[in-house]
Formats: sequence, C-alpha cells, structure tokens
Amino acid sequence: MPVFNKTAVCSLVALAIAGGFNTATARKNKHDKYETEEFSFALWGDMPYAKNGDSTKIMSLVDDINASSVSFTIYDGDIKDGSSRCDDWQYIEAAGRFNLFKKPMVYVPGDNEWTDCHRANNGGYSNLERLAHLRQVMFSSPNSFGQKKMKLEHQGEPGREYAENIRWKYGNVVFAGLNIPGSNNNKVSSDAECIYKSKRSLQDCEADNAEYLARDAANIEFVRESFQKARDDKARGLVITIQADPGFDLPETEGINERTLAGFDGYTNFLRVLEEETGNFDGEVLLVHGDVHFFKIDKPLIDQAHLIKNFTRVETFGSPNIHWIKVSVRPGSRNLFTIEPMIVPGN
Repeated sequence: MPVFNKTAVCSLVALAIAGGFNTATARKNKHDKYETEEFSFALWGDMPYAKNGDSTKIMSLVDDINASSVSFTIYDGDIKDGSSRCDDWQYIEAAGRFNLFKKPMVYVPGDNEWTDCHRANNGGYSNLERLAHLRQVMFSSPNSFGQKKMKLEHQGEPGREYAENIRWKYGNVVFAGLNIPGSNNNKVSSDAECIYKSKRSLQDCEADNAEYLARDAANIEFVRESFQKARDDKARGLVITIQADPGFDLPETEGINERTLAGFDGYTNFLRVLEEETGNFDGEVLLVHGDVHFFKIDKPLIDQAHLIKNFTRVETFGSPNIHWIKVSVRPGSRNLFTIEPMIVPGN
C-alpha cells in the first residue's frame, strides 16, 4: 500500500489552488486591459476630385495620417468626382493610393464609383457592371488596403456579391462598413430621373431598382448581425460607416414627411433599423458618412423630443477640403468616442 506524504500533498493542493488564482487573475488583468485600451483611427473620403485639382494635396494628407498614432484609417467613399469617367484606371489608381498608408486602410464604396456611372459625362456605363467591377478589383482580398493589412469579415465571398460589406473588431469596439451610397442608394424614383443626363434605358432602371431592393435587404441583415455581435461581445461601441448622407434632416417641408411618400427615399429602411437596434444596444453607436463634404458632429436621431442619447453622427470632410478626422476611443471616459478635425498644414 503506497504511503502518502501529507505535507507534500497539501503543498501540491496549495500550488494548484494558487495556480488557479494566478490564471484567473491573469485573465482578469488581460480583460481589464482590453476594456480600458485606448486607440484612435482616421476618417476621410470624397477625394481627390479632378475638377477641384485635389491631387497635389492628397500626399500631404497621407503623410499627415502616417505621422499620427492612429491604428487604422477608414475611407468613406467617392474615389473621384461625379462628373468624371468611371474608367478602369480610376479603381487601380485608388487602390494604389490606399496602399500608401503604413497602417491598415479600410475602403467603403461611394456613389461616384458605381451608382452615378450611367451619366453621359461618366462614360455612360452600366451601374451594375461597374458595381461588379468594383467588387472584383477593390474587394478581391479578405484583407484591408495599406502596407500593413488587417483581416476583415466580408458578407459575401471576395470579389462577389456583397463582398464590400465588411466587419472587424478592434479593442472593444465593433466596426462595420456598408455599401449605402449617395444618389438615393441606387433607387430610381421616376422615369424622368432615370434618363436625366444619362445613357440608361427604362429597363436599366428597372434592373437598378431590383439591385437596390436586394442590396437593401442584405444591408439590413448585416446591420442587425453587427449589432448582435456587439451585444454578444459586450462591446463598448459600434462604428458603422457608409458613404451617403441618409437625409437625417427629412422631413424638409412643414406638414409633409417625405419618408412616408411611396417610392421616394432609399434610406428609410436602413434608418428605421438603425434607430431600433441602437435603442436596444447599451454601448455607443457612431455613424460615419461623407457625401456632403461638410465636417459635422451631431445627434440627429430621432427628433428633439425623442433623442437617442447613445447615437452620434460624424460627417467627414470632402473635396475641396482635403483634411481628415481623428476619432479617439477612450473606454474610461464619459464619452467613448472623441472626435477631432485634423486640418492638414498647407492644404
């Protein structure tokens, strides 16, 4: 019969218990560090526009961001102006520009690179063909742009349908980018609108509206999934980036709410879900968009009497104002997101 050394056994038990406490303490400390980790990221978009001569200023902006301490950069659409051609070289040149950044550079598409390509002065392209081309060229990889890449989660397979809808997590914040562009989200409201300054046929516009309906449903699904991920991960914040100004200021006329007019607005479904999901999320929600080219921070949901306190909108600079925005994430602060306009010297 084996003889046990009572002292040795007690020592082993004590070590095991201490080891368990040490492991738990290490996990707790790691979790605390994760919860309190501060970082920052950069926002820019709607540039360069050839008609405004922006190209000479872009490198100053890139250098300014590269010299900063940001962890990554987000571009919220419009790689060119709305009156220039949607030729293949535009996408190749934009990809090269994005790869000038030392840190990861995440791209979200805008209307000027696909929705508006039907215009005669854009080359009279098919919107849907340009969208397919954009997906193949700009979203062929699961990674971000930039000299240092970041792995992104895509709604669709790389290069395929909805590959441009992306998600990632940094610190204790979930990030999502969605293909919700200007020009009413590619929704065509009338025959007159369809053919105005355009090479489109009425059949083309029927196809555009079918595309809008399918993508709008995919976008809604991706938004809900992003909020659910943020809730499941107990994230402190959620950042959603789109290109379009979704028209927070509607209704624009007294007595008529344009959002209730049949066939009018291409953003109503998105805003309805955004409002609903934000109300069911304990963290802070930041919506980033471009499109209008005015730097702006506000809380536009829903109205003065029904403020959604945990929702903030930031609108980025755009041509001819070649500047960027720094967003600092400070989990220990009263406000999770601190937003600063960064005016590039010389621009």
